[in-house]
Amino acid sequence: MKTTSPDFSTAEKDFYLKEFREKSLLFALRAKDITAPGDRDAIQAVLRTLVLNETRVIVLMETDASTPERRAIDGLHIQLSHPPLNDIPAPVLLLPESAEDQRCLIILETLRTVPVFIGLWPVHARLPALQNAQQLANRLTVYKLVILDPRGGLTAGGAPLSFLNGSHLEELQTHGARGELPHERHRQLETARLALEGGIASVSLCSPASLAKELFTYEGCGTFFTLTDYCQAERLALDDFPEAERLIQRGEQEGALKKRTPSEISQLLLHGYGARLGKERDLVGLCALLPYADDNAGEIAGLYTLRRFHGEGIGSRLVGKAITEGRERGLTYLFACTNQEGARRLFERFDFHQVKPDAVPAAKWHAYAPERKRAMSVYKRELS
Repeated sequence: MKTTSPDFSTAEKDFYLKEFREKSLLFALRAKDITAPGDRDAIQAVLRTLVLNETRVIVLMETDASTPERRAIDGLHIQLSHPPLNDIPAPVLLLPESAEDQRCLIILETLRTVPVFIGLWPVHARLPALQNAQQLANRLTVYKLVILDPRGGLTAGGAPLSFLNGSHLEELQTHGARGELPHERHRQLETARLALEGGIASVSLCSPASLAKELFTYEGCGTFFTLTDYCQAERLALDDFPEAERLIQRGEQEGALKKRTPSEISQLLLHGYGARLGKERDLVGLCALLPYADDNAGEIAGLYTLRRFHGEGIGSRLVGKAITEGRERGLTYLFACTNQEGARRLFERFDFHQVKPDAVPAAKWHAYAPERKRAMSVYKRELS
């Protein structure tokens, strides 16, 4: 199977388009942030893709009605009106005096006839633009809220914060309340929290230029918020195999997993477990428990989690699941081989002890490259 760059692939994009089909996404942005043609082009390309995908799109833009901003709004509208999207309506001004019900009705009436609503919000309105977007997102219970900011996602100590769940979000908000975060970032955190608590499945914060990567790739390119971090590790089903294989290929491209033949990948899938975050989310990690019947042992192989979710306990759930399965099958021991420092620490936390290669089934090393074998650290845990 042909592989593609780990940054973006048609398969990943198609996966998310299928997820977003017949759903509603609300985008909150400022008109001043799309005055640059490149940023505006990036947004309209994503919006056109979503509309052609039968996704309902709500765009709320804060504006001061200045000439540059009006040109930016008109430019986005014109771009969205090109064939085959010829029936996109003119932007609708959402007056701050309007009651919430009235604003919702304007959106609903528009979406009855066309798949896109473009709304303007005065920059000096009594109700802040982000609060308006959050309230409308919750009242309409859209599938996803996307906040666009030229600075992109959040960072901490210079490192990007790719994923935040409820507890992390609360902790960051505390820092913001103490003045340790810029006011606008604190407001974005508050918006994300209220949206999630009001029933929105997820919130994304990213730059206009990175919108496609944030929405259409596993890795993303911003900050992804969910209210809960609950993770389920379950046996892979046949219908999960294409998605799981894409994850394996990504791990290979990143160097986290060794290159495998199609037959070896099939073995991982057949004996694989996948980790999912939240309800109806895509796979964020996987591993396999390969059987060695002659030794009554099992190998934890192909352990991989997306970088966005490192540190969220995904690997721990998968290893814990493998241990539970091994005990239920009455296996004598489990083992794992890795050259990744993070995996070494993970196995040690689960009471795996480093052993020599001959302490595990000899079949493991059949046709194994000698140089790779020398680079492996072998870990073993007794289950009796």
